[in-house]
This record gives sequence, C-alpha cells and structure tokens, in this order.
Amino acid sequence: FGAFGAFGASKHQAYSSLAHNVEPVRGLELGVAHSKLLLQTVSAVRGNAELQKLGVANSDTRKMNMCQAINDAMRIAMASDNTAVVFGEDVAFGGVFRCSVGLVDDYGRERVFNTPLTEQGIAGFAIGMASMGHTAIAEVQFADYILPAFDQIANEAAKFRYRSGNEFNAGGLTIRAPSAAVGHGGLYHSQSPEALFAHIPGLKVVIPRSAVQAKGLLLSAIRDPNPTLVFEPKVLYRSAVEQVPVDDYMLPLSQAEILKPGSDVTVVGYGSQMYALENAIQMVERDIPGVSCELIDLRTVLPYDAETVVQSVNKTGRLVIAHEAPRVQGFAAELAAEVQDQCFLRLESPIQRVCGLSVPHPLVYERFYMPCAVRVYEAIKRSLAY
Repeated sequence: FGAFGAFGASKHQAYSSLAHNVEPVRGLELGVAHSKLLLQTVSAVRGNAELQKLGVANSDTRKMNMCQAINDAMRIAMASDNTAVVFGEDVAFGGVFRCSVGLVDDYGRERVFNTPLTEQGIAGFAIGMASMGHTAIAEVQFADYILPAFDQIANEAAKFRYRSGNEFNAGGLTIRAPSAAVGHGGLYHSQSPEALFAHIPGLKVVIPRSAVQAKGLLLSAIRDPNPTLVFEPKVLYRSAVEQVPVDDYMLPLSQAEILKPGSDVTVVGYGSQMYALENAIQMVERDIPGVSCELIDLRTVLPYDAETVVQSVNKTGRLVIAHEAPRVQGFAAELAAEVQDQCFLRLESPIQRVCGLSVPHPLVYERFYMPCAVRVYEAIKRSLAY
C-alpha cells in the first residue's frame, strides 16, 4: 500500500461505504461568518503562535473587518514614513469600498489624492514616484481593470532594477486591488487575475484571507524592497471580522501558513477560498472517521512557499488545490507541477485541482462557476479513494 497503508484500509472502507448521493452539507454552517480560522476573540490573538513570534499577541486589539484593517495598515505606513503617498480613483473620498476613508483628513491632499480614471496612468505615475524614492501605495479600483496597466507593471516596474543593474528600482511600489467574486459582480467585477502576474519575475503577489492577515501582509508589502501587488478578496471586506492588534506588525511574505495539521491529504488555497476549504474538510472528516486533512494558506503566490507544501505532501501523499480563477493555466497548475516534480515517488493519487470554470465569470450562474465547499469535498474524496 505504500503511504496508503498509513491511511489505513478501515478508512478506505469507510469511504467506500459512504453513499455517493448523500447530501454533504447536512446542516453544517458554511462560510466566513462561522469560520474557526478567524481570530474573533482576544484569547485567540493571545494564543496565535505567529503573532506571539512577532511580539504583538499581547498588545491591545480592536475589532476590525478587513477593510478597516487595510485602512489601519495604510495609516501606520503613512505615519511611519513621510514619503508614503496613497492615490487612485476616488481614494480621497474613501474609495469605492471605503478602505481609505479618513486618510486625507489626517495626511492632507498632497499625500492622499484622486487620480483620473486611467489604470495605465495610475501604474505609470506610481512607478515614477517609487523610482524617485517615494513609497507609492496605489489603488486600482477593481482587479478586473488592472489589465490596461499590465504593460507598465510587467515591463516597467518588474524590470526596473534588473535593467539598470540595480542602479535604480521601483521597489517602493505597492498596488492594491479588490479581487475575486462578490456574489453579484458579473463579468467585470469578479475576476481573479493573480496567475497573470505570478508569471512575471520581479514582482511579488500577495492575497490575504482575513483582517489580521491583511494588515500584516499589507505592511510587509509596502515596506518590501520589491514592487508588490496585493489582491484583496472584496467579499471579505465586511465579512472577515477579527480582533486585530493595534500595534505595527508585519507578517512574512512568501511564507505559507499551516492552519490545520493533518496526515492523510494536503489541501491548499489562498484568499477567500480558504473558507470553502475549511468547510470541505469539516464535511470529509465528519463523513469519513479517522481521516485527517492538512490545510495550508499560501498567502503569497509569487514567490510562493513551495517548501511548506512539499513537506506536507511528502507526509500525506495527496494534494488538493483550489482557487477561484479559471482552471486552465491557473496558479494551481504551477503548484501541481512543482509538487509532482518534488514528490513524485510519494504521491498516492493524482493531484486534484478545484477551480473556477474556464468561461467568463458569469452573473446568474456564479454558483455553478465557483469552487465551492461541495466541489472541494468531492475532490478530497476522489483523492482518498484512488
């Protein structure tokens, strides 16, 4: 049986005897509102190992949603760095999602200002400011509309340091963009373009899952000496609420987080997808007694933490990857190829990818498009039964 022997024949029999037509949710409370991944109490913050390591676990906290945590991160960045500026469409008014509300009152219109409606212009202006020594925090109002700026980001920001032999750089550049599905965004306000930018050497690409994560990762992105894109799952702006340390802290980039240890299958995702993965694991472990799933949040997709995933898969022998972006040429394909290369002799089943469909993001059919908890649940069962 190889590694499958560790999984155990009794568990396999438990799966085999499970009726395939059983409705998997069966009263389970789904979604971020009921998530155990969120640090919703002060005691949860105090007990968080990563925050303990950073020295902020015992600091004062304030209840914030992800939007407020992002605002707090920008406020701290501007207070600690007088070269920092925030700009984009409507940001002086607080932004369409209100993430920059109040900043102009505290830091003035020379440091917080609106731009014309031109994403290419926003990116080009931001690159210029960063190259002259400013900390440029630009907002693209929706990630869907970052594509007009792709040339500036991929051909200018990403290559600035390399082409000048490190004489110049645009490392002070951070671009924030609300991304992913929100339930009613349709074709032009729902997309997840992270894989397009994960293909570009010289950039960093970050996707937080919660308020605590968003604050710490955004501060790291702003202070990182490389141009960084932060794609913020907009469905979490109001729904992901945590007790957030009020102190200044930075979470590490390019370091995945193991949210739940397990021994039988590795489940990997990032951003808002983490809550679908959490629910899928709850259903699997309820329906197949003895099964234990390991849950990993990548957090950064460029450069991503392959080592943590590889170590996990070498232990479990199985891998399920999920993201909202379309399956074809999606980031899951890169991760699957890397794991196959490094874990080939340890794999006990084909790597499963649970992703958005390879169609334009639909409106009324969004529920069919999304890699929901039930689709992930079925993928985990396929991996276990192989």
